Amino acid sequence: MKITAIGALALAIASAVTGAVVLTGGLPHTARRSPAHGSAVSQGPAPSPGAPGIGDPLMPLSGNGGYTVRRYTLDFDWQAPRTPFAAAATVRATATQSLSRFDLDFAGNTLRTVTVDGAPATAVRDGDELVVTPPRPIPRGRAFTVHVTYTADPTQRRHRDDAIQDYGWMPTPDGTMVCAQPDGAKMIFPANDHPSLRAPVTFRITTPDGVSAVANGRLVGTERRPGRRVRWTYDSEEPIAGQLVQMAIGEFTFVEGTGPHGLPLRDVVPDGLVGGTEAYRSLTAQHLAWLERRLGPYPFRRYGVLVGDTDLPVALETQSLSVVPRDDLLGDRVDAERNLVHELAHHWTGDSVAIRRWSDLWLSEGHARFYERLYSAEHGGPDLEETMRAAYEQHDQWRHDDGAPAEPTAPTLFKVMRYDGSALVLFALREKVGEETFGRIERSWVTRYRGRAAGTPEFVALASRIAGEDLAPFLTPWLYGPHTPPMPGHPDWQADPVED
Repeated sequence: MKITAIGALALAIASAVTGAVVLTGGLPHTARRSPAHGSAVSQGPAPSPGAPGIGDPLMPLSGNGGYTVRRYTLDFDWQAPRTPFAAAATVRATATQSLSRFDLDFAGNTLRTVTVDGAPATAVRDGDELVVTPPRPIPRGRAFTVHVTYTADPTQRRHRDDAIQDYGWMPTPDGTMVCAQPDGAKMIFPANDHPSLRAPVTFRITTPDGVSAVANGRLVGTERRPGRRVRWTYDSEEPIAGQLVQMAIGEFTFVEGTGPHGLPLRDVVPDGLVGGTEAYRSLTAQHLAWLERRLGPYPFRRYGVLVGDTDLPVALETQSLSVVPRDDLLGDRVDAERNLVHELAHHWTGDSVAIRRWSDLWLSEGHARFYERLYSAEHGGPDLEETMRAAYEQHDQWRHDDGAPAEPTAPTLFKVMRYDGSALVLFALREKVGEETFGRIERSWVTRYRGRAAGTPEFVALASRIAGEDLAPFLTPWLYGPHTPPMPGHPDWQADPVED
C-alpha cells in the first residue's frame, strides 16, 4: 500500500489515539535504517540499532542482533481449517547492546499491535523484518518484553526447489501443522530465526471442542474456555530453534508409550490412521536403543511421532515430536524405518547439537543420513558399502551441481549433497580412522556440544583430538574441494565424469 504524506500523518494521529502500531507498511531500506530519535541513556555507548541479521553468509537476514531471547509465549486462537485466526507472541529478551531499535523476523500475517514493556512501539515492516522502535532506548543488559498481536494465515507457505519443497503452515484435512525448516518460523510467529539461536517456548493454543492441539515438549494442561472451546498449554521444556518448532491441530489420537530407561513416548496420530501406522510407529523404542548404543543417551525428556496427514513427502525433525508423512508409515517397512531413524538421529545431531551456520548443514543432514543408511543395512535394506559406493560415483557431479558438502549456496542447501553426499564424508572418516575411533568421535561430538551450537571447525578439531592426528588435511578436500578425494581402503572406487 502506498502511503502519502497526508495519509502517513493521519495514521500517526490515529495510532497516538488508539495506542496501535504507528506504521505497518514497508519503507525503503535506507529510510528505515536512519538513526532513531529519542534520548540516549546516561552511561555507556549511545543507543544504536540492533543488526537485522547475525551475519550468516547464506541467509544474511536470519536471526537478529542486539538481544538474546529468553522465552517465547505464543497464543493461537485457532478457528477452522484454512481460516485466519487471532494470534499473539510475547518475546522476553535481554539487550546485549544499548538498543535504539531492534528487528524480529516476521513474514506475512497481518500485523495488529506492538508494545515494548507495555508501551506502544513504532513498528515498520521491511520485507521479512519487523523493525521495532521502543518509546525509549533499552540499556545494555536490561530485560525487556515485546508483545505482538497479529492475524495468522494458516495457508501461508513458501517453496524451495530442493528436498524441503513447501514449508510454513501446512493445511491438513481437519487442521494444520507446521514445517518451519529452514527459515519458516517467521511465517508462524515473530522470531529470532536462525538454527543457532534457541529459547524455550510456551504454547497456548485454543481450539473448538473435539479438536486437539499438540506442540513440542510437555502438555502442561487443558482449560475449558467460553464458547465450547479448549485451551491447550505446552512447554517445550528445552530451548528450541525456530526451524524445529511444531504446532499441530486436528482430530488426533494420542498414543502413549515408554522407551529405554523409562523415556516417555507420545505419538500424535490423525484418528483414521491409528491402526494403519501402528506397526512402524511401535518400532520407536527399538530405534532409540539402537541409536543410544552409538551416540549415547537420548538428549531430550520425551519423544514421539506426529503423523502428517498431508500429501507432502517431507519428514521433519521437529524437536521431541518428529513429523513423518502418513504415506511413509503405510508403505514399505525398510523405507519407513529409514525415515523414522533419520528424524530420530537428528535429535542428537541438528536438534541437540545445533549447527552454527547454514554452511554446517552437512553435519546435521549427513549424520542423520549416515545412521539411517547404517540402520537400514542392518535391518533388511541395501548394503552400506553399496550405497556409499553409489554416492561416491556421483559425488563429483553433486559437487559441480550443488557445491561441496560444506560449501552450499542458499538454493542448494537441501540438495542431495547435504544428505548422501555428506554421509559419504562420514563414511570416509570411518574408513580413515577405523570403526572404534569413529565411534568415539561421534559420542564425543554429541556429548561435548549437547545443547550448544557447533560447526565444521569444531568437528574437525574434535575428530583430530580423538584420533590423535591432525585430520584437517584429510577432511578439508572432502568438505571443500572441487573433486572427490580417494576413498580410504577402496582404491578401485571411481567418480563418474561430470556433465554440464
